[in-house]
Amino acid sequence: MPKFAEPITNVTAPVGREATIVCIVDDLGSYKVAWLRVDTQTILTIHNHVITKNHRIGVSHSDHRTWHIHIKEVRESDKGWYMCQINTDPMKSQLGFLDIVVPPDILDYPTSTDMNIREGSNVSLRCAASGSPAPNITWRKEGSENIRLEHSQQVHSVEGPVLNLTRISRSHMGAYLCIASNGVPPSVSKRIMLVVNFPPMIWIQNQLIGAFIGQSLTLECLSEAHPKSINYWTREAGEIIAHGEKYEPEEFVTEQYKTRMKLTIKSVTAEDYGTYKCLSRNALGDTDGTIKIYQVANNGGHSTTRPKHRYKNRNRTRIRAQSNDIRDSAFLSKDESNELQTHYDDDGELEEYDSGSQAQELAFYTAILCVIALMYGHE
Repeated sequence: MPKFAEPITNVTAPVGREATIVCIVDDLGSYKVAWLRVDTQTILTIHNHVITKNHRIGVSHSDHRTWHIHIKEVRESDKGWYMCQINTDPMKSQLGFLDIVVPPDILDYPTSTDMNIREGSNVSLRCAASGSPAPNITWRKEGSENIRLEHSQQVHSVEGPVLNLTRISRSHMGAYLCIASNGVPPSVSKRIMLVVNFPPMIWIQNQLIGAFIGQSLTLECLSEAHPKSINYWTREAGEIIAHGEKYEPEEFVTEQYKTRMKLTIKSVTAEDYGTYKCLSRNALGDTDGTIKIYQVANNGGHSTTRPKHRYKNRNRTRIRAQSNDIRDSAFLSKDESNELQTHYDDDGELEEYDSGSQAQELAFYTAILCVIALMYGHE
């Protein structure tokens, strides 16, 4: 009598591929092998013949011992139990399971589309995907940037179908990737662009600039705005500065919402001193920044203003003691030196004193006193 040589091995196949289930029978003799679909009780094949009208089903064998049922271009509906049956009396059979895996696919609904959000709002990005097994959803920001969450937390990725962003700022602006994967290649992703709108803001590094007659000078402002702003320069009377022989206004977009404004004065004249404004305006508001140009003397292109230093070196030290007299520091005792509270420079201005310079001057005056003492002692 025929018998099964070994159990049927369960099969997993990706959708669209071919699946083959194997049944091994010893001593088949004149008996016949049939394949059935269990859930529908459908006879698929008997011996060498295909019974079903499904053109994707095929049957083959090797020496009447190893019997194969072939299912081409498998679909999710092909998933289920299949029976290998021998027409003995009583009938002999065994079961094998065909599992169909489906790569992920992102659904148009309810997956979010590109968004325009006002700065300060909250937003939830959603991503829905199908597939078998059920896909996992991962959020990443394009360009390997970190995602900013609540309490200034920054993460490389977020798991789950919903990405919640609170109190949106311009730093949230960019493309977010919804990535669906379930272990069945290929993984898929959808790009969702988040645009953050806000009124213009202006930053100025130098608001007070010195220039000499004939100098070429460039003023700069950094503007941030979205939607893109209209940017221009004015003088103190409000007249707009146009491109010409004297002035050269320029704009450089440094990032998605950042613009560097430059105004070059090709040759400064006396009429150019005064106040300039850089203005930025979009549909949400406008703002301006002020830069003032003042005249300095032309000293070979260098400023004539002497900078104040924290520490100063003097050839002579004036020290105000409690008696309000002026005494040479060489004659002060250690205790008197420690009690001094204020130091004044040659102009009578309060200054901080360099302790290294004080030590050098004390040594200098001490050496002079020693020489004087030796001279008088010799006499």
